[in-house]
Amino acid sequence: MKTPILIAAIFFSGLIFAQEKKQDTVKTKTIEGITMTKQVFKKQSDRFVYDVAASPVSKGNTTFDLLKQTPLLSTTDDKTLKIVGKNNAIIYINGRKTNMDAESLTQFLKNTPAENIQKIEVITVPGSEYQVESSDGIINIVLKKKMSDGTSGNMRMSNTQNKYNASNASFSVNYRKDKLGINASLSGGENINPQSYILRNGTDQVKNESVGDIDDPNKNIGGYLNIDYQLTEKSNLALSWNSWANKSYNSTIDLYNILIQPDKNGNPITTRSWTKNKEDARSYNNSVNLNYELKLDSLGSKFNINAAYLNYKRFQFSKNNTLNEALTPVKTITQDIPQIINNFSGTVDYTQKFKNDFTFSVGGNFNKTKTDNDTKNYTYLFKDDGSLENVDPNPKPDFNHFIYDETIYGAYITLEKKFSDKFSGKAGARYEITNSLGTADSPYHDMESQRHQRIERNYNNLLPYLSFNYAINDKNNISYSFSSRMRRPSFWELNPVRNYITEFNYTQNNPFVKASSTYNQELTYMYKNSYFLILNHSYFKDQITQVPLQGYVKRPDGSVEMQNQVLRYIRTNFGDKQEMSAMVGIQKSFFKQYLTLNFNAGIQHNINNGTLAEDPTSGDTFVDKDGKPLVYENHVKSTSFVVTSNNTIRLDKKKTWFLGVNYFFVDKQQIELGMLKNLMSLDLSLKKNWNDWTFAVNVNDVLRTNVVEIEDYQPNGNYNYIRNDQYRRSITVSLTYSFGNQKVKKVRDIESASDAIKNRTR
Repeated sequence: MKTPILIAAIFFSGLIFAQEKKQDTVKTKTIEGITMTKQVFKKQSDRFVYDVAASPVSKGNTTFDLLKQTPLLSTTDDKTLKIVGKNNAIIYINGRKTNMDAESLTQFLKNTPAENIQKIEVITVPGSEYQVESSDGIINIVLKKKMSDGTSGNMRMSNTQNKYNASNASFSVNYRKDKLGINASLSGGENINPQSYILRNGTDQVKNESVGDIDDPNKNIGGYLNIDYQLTEKSNLALSWNSWANKSYNSTIDLYNILIQPDKNGNPITTRSWTKNKEDARSYNNSVNLNYELKLDSLGSKFNINAAYLNYKRFQFSKNNTLNEALTPVKTITQDIPQIINNFSGTVDYTQKFKNDFTFSVGGNFNKTKTDNDTKNYTYLFKDDGSLENVDPNPKPDFNHFIYDETIYGAYITLEKKFSDKFSGKAGARYEITNSLGTADSPYHDMESQRHQRIERNYNNLLPYLSFNYAINDKNNISYSFSSRMRRPSFWELNPVRNYITEFNYTQNNPFVKASSTYNQELTYMYKNSYFLILNHSYFKDQITQVPLQGYVKRPDGSVEMQNQVLRYIRTNFGDKQEMSAMVGIQKSFFKQYLTLNFNAGIQHNINNGTLAEDPTSGDTFVDKDGKPLVYENHVKSTSFVVTSNNTIRLDKKKTWFLGVNYFFVDKQQIELGMLKNLMSLDLSLKKNWNDWTFAVNVNDVLRTNVVEIEDYQPNGNYNYIRNDQYRRSITVSLTYSFGNQKVKKVRDIESASDAIKNRTR
């Protein structure tokens, strides 16, 4: 059940404790009596570079294992990677964004030997040439070159147990012969995502509570095929195809509701009911990308063209049932919510490098997207005996046909210069033109007259970028970066439909949401490549989030529905926000690398500034029983303490047994929906490498303390409480087998021109 109440909260919790800095060791090599030292981790003008080939930690690891040990990177769920202070980590391979979905990408990283990697680049503040949104960061994996022809591959199986059991399997193969390279993968699995909820909301006179469970069964299958052909010594042509399908049938919401509200005389009346919802959904994601790359000289100058097509389909049918305490039907709402997205994208990039360590880059992109959402709702009322109140063989639906067209033009220029061995800098700018048109035909949200809504937006944005890096001496380094970015709403956020949790508690998407702006600054100090001080500041203007509005509904015509109080989680632009953090940490190996210690501590300060009084989709406002307006406000500042520790212990001399001990704690802090209470988790892992086999056992959230709780009290007396347990405590057993020539040269992974659009379908 894709219930989006806690998107902001859960997303934020993942962001906060992703504050880990990783290893930066120094490898020493003796040649003819002279000791030479090579930096394994260093800071360049716009990125951190982790020289994996010069580090001993890569042997026997997968790429995913190696990324977890990379400075500034971390994972809290063994699935997704985070960069310190960033919302999200975008994976690049050889300078090109991967065109796999998140789950396939995880499997790819977990099945790729770390020995194939030359270096890992962590770009905390991406330059103007990168198409990223908000405060996203980039992880660029650079593969080794000059590998022999042949075939290699691997197979992986895993089984996870939390409340339910889940299983996954994958198979991948790499083939290279002379100028031709082929890379393919197929993976699939089954799982049930369980959640339990406690929802409380109301005023000083009205109290509403819903308690129960959500179970979301999923079956997934997907894969990718990449073909790379070297046309000449300087040019390559590549074709990539990705496909992923998800089937989620018989997802259920089962909640017991208690409503206490006064009658006409002020006496409290208690009403008990059940919410029993069922949903069937399936989705398909297919994309194809064609890439041409021409190398212009030996310095690294090149010309690159990408063209891509993306087709995304999701079909969702839900049945939302309200029953009285005796389980007699009271009201049923059925929803048919299809979504179809078609996108064509293209990018052109030109990079010219000069012998005086000067680089000039220029390029552009084009995106054309059309989404079609033809939603139909049917409402059925029942008599006291459970029979239908009005039997109509051809009932008329409350429909909403929303079509959204969007065209984006972008162009960028960057200038990069290494002035000396100590000082380097980079400056650039991206200019984007966005033209969008949304049309909605519907009897608009419970209003009697049918409306034709037309929402047209045309806006231009200039997004500057600046960074510099200064090596004070061999032991001290300082760097600064500034960037401005946009965050466009996801296509599902724009589709003006309701997703019901209970009869009077639902989420509301919003076609009027506009793009938000983000301004990021980062100051980094490094000492001996093992000690870190990182200061971050992010300013979000017109941030996109969910806002809870509750009370009795007052229509634009002045009428008030006093029968029932409602709670709407409305997707909208909600004021401004600032996030500031200061993190200090140590990442160092001890006892001849038997222990790799990674410990960080810091503070995060949030400043919220938002006010909302009106549902922007309908013009409804909310009042209490006396007709007094109810406004949702968040002007709260909060400071929280964060501790993270990610440690690897090598248990034997042969480097075949490894023990992992990971822990995080984040203090309570204010977010958009209210006060997020403190979170923590202890995770343990044990891994054994034996020839071509790898056996692993992971136990996550051992103490079962990673449970989200949000509480909010408004000055007007409204309150809202959410407790969401996603059963993160789990044990996973996995088995991986690698076969063939492990020195196969990897296929050139190409950034799909539609990747930025694909991310907005999620």
